[in-house]
Amino acid sequence: MGETVVVPRRRPNRPSDRQQQRVGERLSPDAPVRFGAEVDLVNLSVVVQDQGGNFIPDLKQEQFRILEDGVPQTIQRLETSEAPVTVALVIEFGSPFWWFLYETLATAQEFVSSLRPEDWVAVVEYDLRTRILLDFTRNKAAAMQALNTMGIPLFSETNLFDALTETIGRMDKIEGKKAVVLITSGIDTFSKTLYEQALRAAQSSDTAIYPIGIRHALRVGGVGAFSQSNLTLLQADNQLRSFARLSGGRAYFPQFEAQFPEIYREISAALRNEYQISYSPTNTVKDGKFRTIKVEVVGPDGKALQIVDPKGKEIHYEIRHREGYYATRAVE
Repeated sequence: MGETVVVPRRRPNRPSDRQQQRVGERLSPDAPVRFGAEVDLVNLSVVVQDQGGNFIPDLKQEQFRILEDGVPQTIQRLETSEAPVTVALVIEFGSPFWWFLYETLATAQEFVSSLRPEDWVAVVEYDLRTRILLDFTRNKAAAMQALNTMGIPLFSETNLFDALTETIGRMDKIEGKKAVVLITSGIDTFSKTLYEQALRAAQSSDTAIYPIGIRHALRVGGVGAFSQSNLTLLQADNQLRSFARLSGGRAYFPQFEAQFPEIYREISAALRNEYQISYSPTNTVKDGKFRTIKVEVVGPDGKALQIVDPKGKEIHYEIRHREGYYATRAVE
C-alpha cells in the first residue's frame, strides 16, 4: 500500500452569472496569439477526479509518474494555474432534429456565459459542410449572437469526421487549456475523412474532446432516433467514446434536455481543474510512430497514492489524459 494522503474533495468554483464580460478581439492569422509549444516537450492535460465528480486538488509534481511506452519520463514542469481556456463549440445541425437543437442551444448559451472574460470561444456548425459561425474571440456576446443565427438546416447529411478533424487542426498550435465541445448524434453520413483518420487526429492532438451525444434525448423526445438501426446508433456512441478517451476528454449521453446545463458546468470545471504537465521524452527517434502515455499518481515509495477524505474513507479516483501522441517523422 502506498502513501496515504488526506485531501478535501473540491467542487470547482463556478463563475458567477453576473461576471462582467470583456470584449475581446477575433483571432486572426495576424493576431499575436499563443502559438507553438517547445518541439522537445510533450504537453499533457491531466484531470484527477473521484467517482462523485469532485476534483482532487493540490497534487505535487513528485506525485505524478509519466510512462511513455512503459519507460519512466522526467517531468519538466507542472502547472495548476487558473490560465485562460480556449473552447470550440462544434454543433451538428442536420434537418431531422433542428427543432430539438433550439433547446440545447439555449443551454449552450449558459456554457458560454460561464466562460471568463479572458477565455476564448469559437462557434462551428456542420452538416454537409463545416461553417465557422464565429472565429476564436473573447467577446461572449458575439458568441451568443452566433448561436442565435442558426436557422432551419438545409441538409440532412452530418459530416462529423470532417468537422472534427478540421477543428482539431485549427486548434493544434494554440497553447494552454483547450477543448472541443461536440454536440452531435455521433452519426457520420458523407465525410471525406475516414473514421480511422479522425481517430488519428484525436490521438495526435493535445486538444481534449468532450462529445455530447444527443440521440438518447431525441429518442426520449419521440424523434425515433432518426430511424437508424440499433447497430448504427451503437457504433455512433462508441465513436464518440473513442474520441473522448483518446484525447483525454469525456463523452456524455444525456437522456433529457434538463441534463445539459450540468454537463456544460462539468466540462468547464474539468478545464479549470486540469494539471498541465510537460516532459521531454527519452525516445528522440523521429519515426512517426505512436507513443503510448500512462499517468500514475504515486507516493514516495513508488506505489499508488491512497487518498482519503477527512473521515478516513478511501477515495477512488480516475486519472484522465490523452493516451499518447505520434512522433514527428524525419524528413528524408
